[in-house]
Amino acid sequence: MSVLDSPIPRFHLAVPVDDLVAARRFYGGVLGLEQGRSADTWIDWNLHGHQFVTHLAPERARRLHNPVDGHDVPVPHFGLILTVPVFDELAGRLRAAGTEFVIEPYVRFAGQTGEQRTMFLLDPAGNALEFKAFTDDSQVFAA
Repeated sequence: MSVLDSPIPRFHLAVPVDDLVAARRFYGGVLGLEQGRSADTWIDWNLHGHQFVTHLAPERARRLHNPVDGHDVPVPHFGLILTVPVFDELAGRLRAAGTEFVIEPYVRFAGQTGEQRTMFLLDPAGNALEFKAFTDDSQVFAA
């Protein structure tokens, strides 16, 4: 068995934030992620079984965008592919928290291959997050 064939493949992602208190409020409070280990300059989070880390790094890079389906998608970005009910619950939770969306929840590529619900938002440090859901999960990697 190779490393890539592990029974539970999980990713590790570390992103810069400029305020750990704001990161804790957003990722722990608004998104409801379970906090793991932490130190004065970083916090581990359980992002649906993946290790996500916010690292204190006050200097931010210039933001870039690419056009996708008539919207300016922020690059870089990260997120999760959720089920439709979980996507809808999260969208409601974010709206209730007063989240300002970069791209409001909507159906991208409607009626086409790869049709999906998607939404983009920024964390308090300006990191772009995308959450999406496919009605037909077989479309995730459809060409």
